[in-house]
Amino acid sequence: MTTVASAPVEVLELDREQAIADEERRFRQRTRRYRTLVISCRIGVVVIALAAWQLLSGSVIDDFWISSPRDIAERLKTWLTDGTLADNTWATVQAMIIGFTIGSTAGVVIGFVLGRVKFLADVFYPYVIAVNSLPKLALAPLFILWFGIGLEGKVVMTSMVCFFLVFYNTFAGARDTDAELLGVMAVMGASRRARLFKLILPSTATWIFAGLRLAVPYSLVGAVVSEITASSEGLGHLLKTSANTFDTAGTFAVLAVLITIALIINIVVSRAESMTSRWK
Repeated sequence: MTTVASAPVEVLELDREQAIADEERRFRQRTRRYRTLVISCRIGVVVIALAAWQLLSGSVIDDFWISSPRDIAERLKTWLTDGTLADNTWATVQAMIIGFTIGSTAGVVIGFVLGRVKFLADVFYPYVIAVNSLPKLALAPLFILWFGIGLEGKVVMTSMVCFFLVFYNTFAGARDTDAELLGVMAVMGASRRARLFKLILPSTATWIFAGLRLAVPYSLVGAVVSEITASSEGLGHLLKTSANTFDTAGTFAVLAVLITIALIINIVVSRAESMTSRWK
């Protein structure tokens, strides 16, 4: 009798599991179709914009002002062939990566410490606000005067730009940790180390990555601004040279490269964020 009675229950459980599996499969299929649609629409927008640009250039608008996708592609091909693009891109990316790493690391560490230690925050926070109020663009000539027109000046400028973006987000995230959850963990006997790694750091991680996502494009801006101000290499130098010689195709070519770099690094940061936020 027990075996007969339990059989329908087992059948219902199997049917329930199968229904859940089917629903998950349909959800994944809908997600893939949606992503495919989004990517297709993005590509379509770019293709339509480039086609319209090519048609308008020279026929409706003088190509001196807007150049054309064909001329820009030819300029990029020339720069790729003679090594101009590779050399200048590496000079900018190198300064960007080093500056982003130094500035973001300092922003995370200092922001987290000040966010968790109230006394230090009360002492040093006004100084952070005072330094951040200085216009970064106006400091570029000073950094170049101190560190020269080489890599060091660009790294310092980029680090400073990234530092404050990451610092403020980390500082806010460290102070936003749920006090009730900390109290519950303390009552349950969790050590300081456990509270730090199980609650405080995961809670702050979302804020940190928000700051990193903001810092990525600004690290590129910091490096390029330094190169435009005074530099003998880099995409900023190439951009300034193209603009000063009224080379519209070269100017747009550099802008296209900068956009591509920013998109690639933003994708990398997004992937890193999704991998480290699985605890959610």
